Amino acid sequence: MVDLSSFFTENPYFSAGFGLIGVGAGLAVLRQGARRGADLMRRQLLVSMEIPSHDKSYQWVLGWLSRRGVHTIRAAETGQNITWMQKRIAKAVLPRHLAVQTSYKQHDNGSVSTNFTMVPGQGKHIFLYNGSFIQVDRQRNAKMIDIQTAAPFETVTLTTLSRDRVVFSQILAEAREHALAQNEGRTVLYTSFGPEWRPFGLPRKKRLLESVVLDRGVSEGIVADVNDFISNEKWYDDRGIPYRRGYLLYGPPGSGKTSFIQALAGELGYNICILNLSERGLTDDRLNHLLTVAPERSLVLLEDIDAAFTRTRQQSEQAAYQQSMVTFSGLLNALDGVASSDERIIFMTTNHIERLDPALVRPGRVDVKVFLGNASPYQTCKMFERFYGTEYADLAREFSKKLDGHAASTAQLQGHFVVHKKNAQSAVDNVRELIELPGSHNEH
Repeated sequence: MVDLSSFFTENPYFSAGFGLIGVGAGLAVLRQGARRGADLMRRQLLVSMEIPSHDKSYQWVLGWLSRRGVHTIRAAETGQNITWMQKRIAKAVLPRHLAVQTSYKQHDNGSVSTNFTMVPGQGKHIFLYNGSFIQVDRQRNAKMIDIQTAAPFETVTLTTLSRDRVVFSQILAEAREHALAQNEGRTVLYTSFGPEWRPFGLPRKKRLLESVVLDRGVSEGIVADVNDFISNEKWYDDRGIPYRRGYLLYGPPGSGKTSFIQALAGELGYNICILNLSERGLTDDRLNHLLTVAPERSLVLLEDIDAAFTRTRQQSEQAAYQQSMVTFSGLLNALDGVASSDERIIFMTTNHIERLDPALVRPGRVDVKVFLGNASPYQTCKMFERFYGTEYADLAREFSKKLDGHAASTAQLQGHFVVHKKNAQSAVDNVRELIELPGSHNEH
């Protein structure tokens, strides 16, 4: 019989096999140890902050990156305010994949201003902030969809050294200040998009309340009523009265209804949520939901409320209006039903108040009704002086006298003054241009 111990110890092939196994096992242990060591060091030395796309700060941070982060990377390319070593490191990690953010604005004269800003796209990038290197990892999950926006779910993860974690708070604070500064002194217009409100276009410059000239005392009365409502929430709560207010501005086209609402929002520091009741796919449930989740400090505007229901009340209960599926009863319930929200200010406008159902304009749904008609002699003089200056008061009275007995809307007056903006006397001499407009004949 063969000596087994000698076979194992003296056989060179067997010994080599054991050696290979030992080396392989040793390398595997070392590799696993290195991996665990790297993970441990990463956990101890690095800290990350993940920002999902549904979080409010997501857009803030992207906007901040477009303004500050990319500019910092460009500074690294040129070596501005950084050391030679930092410049070498930064050049090695510059992003190779960028995304574009476009801002577009069309001016009143028809010209267009367009700005393109580059931000880090999908993938990993590094930028320098206050002496700390920050890694940005922007990832998109195509299999996950944001239910509210129907957009692919995204995350932005910021990573830096643990000792520099304080920069996260600084970045969020700076991003928030930058985002709020973009809207400071401006009015944001919101429109409905599915079940949520989204900003429509760029924030508008606040319109001065004095720029919309209403008849004597009308503007002051509405402003006083709105301010009284805003400052008396506790009074409503103590008496169990729903804390909401409805206004109806009615009158002929061009009388300044929408312009006044925009100026009022600027005066109050509020935004405007524009809701089109004839929108395709709008339902009773969605209407109720939109009114409930309207952004804080916003005026909800329902323009041309009479056009939304051209049928009789009974007919609108049987069939939806054209593209929209909102029923008349659904609108009434959204305005003051059990599920309707508090802390709400709604403005409705119409050119034909006689077409509105009495159930819509009763107190509780419409608390204040204000008629805005064609320009009165008071409005005519005030608008003339606003365009040309108070030193032309005599010309303003002459202009108003020539226009007496003829209907002219404030929009028509404004158009006339714009045509003759450089010469007040020319506006008076050519007043016949207004008199000859359709619908401007003697209204008595």
